[in-house]
Amino acid sequence: MKNNVLLGAFLCLISAISWGAMFPVANHAFHHIDPFYFTLFRYGFVTVILIPWLLWKEGRQAFRFEGKGWLLLFFGTMAFTVYNLLIFWGQDLLGNPGTMVASIMESSMPMISIIIVWLLVRQRPHAFTLFCVIIGFAGAALVVTKGDFGAFFTASNDIIPSLLILIAVIGWVVYTMGGSRFSKDGWSALRYSTLSCLLGTAIAAIVVFGVTLSGYISLPTVETISITSPNIAFMVIFPGVIALVGWNYGVSVITPLNGLLFLNFVPVTTLIIQIFQGASLTVYDYIGTIFIIVALLSNNIFLRLQQRRTEPKERYKESIQEQAS
Repeated sequence: MKNNVLLGAFLCLISAISWGAMFPVANHAFHHIDPFYFTLFRYGFVTVILIPWLLWKEGRQAFRFEGKGWLLLFFGTMAFTVYNLLIFWGQDLLGNPGTMVASIMESSMPMISIIIVWLLVRQRPHAFTLFCVIIGFAGAALVVTKGDFGAFFTASNDIIPSLLILIAVIGWVVYTMGGSRFSKDGWSALRYSTLSCLLGTAIAAIVVFGVTLSGYISLPTVETISITSPNIAFMVIFPGVIALVGWNYGVSVITPLNGLLFLNFVPVTTLIIQIFQGASLTVYDYIGTIFIIVALLSNNIFLRLQQRRTEPKERYKESIQEQAS
């Protein structure tokens, strides 16, 4: 059991670092290839890797939808079409600043999930959690606007890409929520990842080909693919296969509460890589990143304390019920 926990924690760490590194890597690739085909190649190869892996681990019966085909299509579209296409499209439209914006929005996922649960389930979070959400969004706003809120809201060139990234992140949050639903039905992380990736990537391919026919993008040349092949290879192996399956497995072992802690490494990794790349970062990038990290850590610690307080009460209730029966 201890080895499983250590493995789960290690996989969550690798996943978070991979997600933090993928935005600088993508930014470098976008000098040669558009984000649409970059994303399609990335998850096309990921799908090719996952299918034989699932076949080997769980057999042909694992490819049965069991009446969940439409749900898989929906969640797969949220992750591998909405999230992957829009987050990189938004990042590319913003240029170099988009790298940090996309990373910060990625690390804001726990905060966004709290808001979504509140809106859908009508489950109002604790006041301290709401405070952490506000701090987290304040940090994200500082990075996105670079502290100049007035200029940002009058510049449509920045607003639209930022909205694309926000919609993308919401898509991944929805996908993550879907994963917990399938795990309750006994589906493994590998099975959910593979089938949702297969369906979502198929929808992404249709979208990319449609955008190509419209003339907005063109088919990449052999030279372009050759130049960006190291970037694509990294995206396939680390933020693709390892992060996708590893995160789903790690969270199932160490619990989502513990997994959230590792998302602190997303903006930190991006920030460190950008510093080494010599990118021009503003003081708002640093302050915003600190705000996000403090908000995530504070809320995680608060939830742990709340969990410790409620566990004895739940055990007492269970013992009373057992004695009564």
